[in-house]
Amino acid sequence: MADYSNYQKDVIKRYYDNRDSIDQQRLSELCTNLFLTDGKKKAKLWEKAQELMERLNVPASRIDHVLKSEDPAVLAEVVKDIESGAIR
Repeated sequence: MADYSNYQKDVIKRYYDNRDSIDQQRLSELCTNLFLTDGKKKAKLWEKAQELMERLNVPASRIDHVLKSEDPAVLAEVVKDIESGAIR
């Protein structure tokens, strides 16, 4: 981190301090995109959803269920549970 200015260090620190809320927002947006997308792009979005759910500490059994169903509505339930605090 010696190559960064103090301002850049502060920006990087704030990013990692708020990473959970950023990931939660990205998962919510990704859920919306999954409703609207088809084809190869949809497979890529499911991979990203898996990565985000793992970082947000969603139980592995729930991640498996969401990925097997490939239903954006099931992912929306996970997003709702994260936002309500049921998953932490």
